[in-house]
Amino acid sequence: MVEKFAVVGEMNDSIEKRRNGAERPTLRTIANLTGLAVTTVSRALNDAPDIGQATKERVRSVAKEVGYRPNRAGVRLRTGKTNVISLVLSSEEHMVNHTAQLVYSISDTLRGTPYHMIVTPYSPEDDPMEAIRYIVETGSADGVIINQIKPQDERVKYMLDHDFPFATHGRTDAGWSHPYFDFDNTAFGELALQSLAAKGRKKVVLIAPPFNQNYARHMIDGMHSAAAATDVHVELLQNVFNDSSFSSLEVEIKRVMSQGSPPDGFICSSTTAAMASVATIETCGFALGVDVDVVGKEAVPFLGYFRKNIIIVREDVRQAGAFLAQALMRRIRSPQEPPMMDIECPKVAETLY
Repeated sequence: MVEKFAVVGEMNDSIEKRRNGAERPTLRTIANLTGLAVTTVSRALNDAPDIGQATKERVRSVAKEVGYRPNRAGVRLRTGKTNVISLVLSSEEHMVNHTAQLVYSISDTLRGTPYHMIVTPYSPEDDPMEAIRYIVETGSADGVIINQIKPQDERVKYMLDHDFPFATHGRTDAGWSHPYFDFDNTAFGELALQSLAAKGRKKVVLIAPPFNQNYARHMIDGMHSAAAATDVHVELLQNVFNDSSFSSLEVEIKRVMSQGSPPDGFICSSTTAAMASVATIETCGFALGVDVDVVGKEAVPFLGYFRKNIIIVREDVRQAGAFLAQALMRRIRSPQEPPMMDIECPKVAETLY
């Protein structure tokens, strides 16, 4: 008991010195407070597999109490590592749904590990390869997570060729082996079409992702596959996509709803597209759930609050982010192990809000 109080007293002294700016906690500080060797403390903080979980938690708890922060410049000099994971995103991505959920779940999963996340944005006008080349060539991160995957994505090939750790939110069609997490958009296309066909819809329009992204092809294939087993006519909106502005979507949806034979079903691959479809359909004098049905895919529970009779398919982007963070950390620690891969299977939401 006396020893326990002594350790607590030392810790309190160390915290007080930290607050007063008299001392910057180091690995030696934590070693003294825990009675462990400096090397053991270092390995515990770096999540070494041969250190017990109880020891790791004890070391992390003390490190948090004393306000320990690793000197990243020193870490890089000693190990060649930065303990940084970079999430590379287009600056035009919508933070309200997928991207915000992805950022949150990755950072939450990295909490308590040696790694921290930075977001590396690039402009839509820029070559997306530039950000990847910079990170790989400068070694400014230990690993990268990317999305908006193309069928033969040159970013993926470049990092494979340079043996640089990465994980992708989505898959290529090239058959390359690497960590990824994906939503089964082929199954989404099939499920959405079948849901509309079950409601008697005969003419269905898909507001797809940009055609150069691989998941758009998967979604389109799934919709056409399901339509082939029915008498439903399907078509793609060519001038707008799921990430188009609300005003652009409104103009295009008004155009198709003004035709002599307007569509009676919409498949929307984003929350924005679903909201624009419903709002414009109603502006044109049609009733949702009576004249027209809409299937909307969402990452954040929202559409059910907007309208109660939207057919909703949810994508668990938080699950994706957590998986990608774990998969990338394993790729960095154990590159010889098989890459982690997973696919989420979609289903229609059973209950509304």
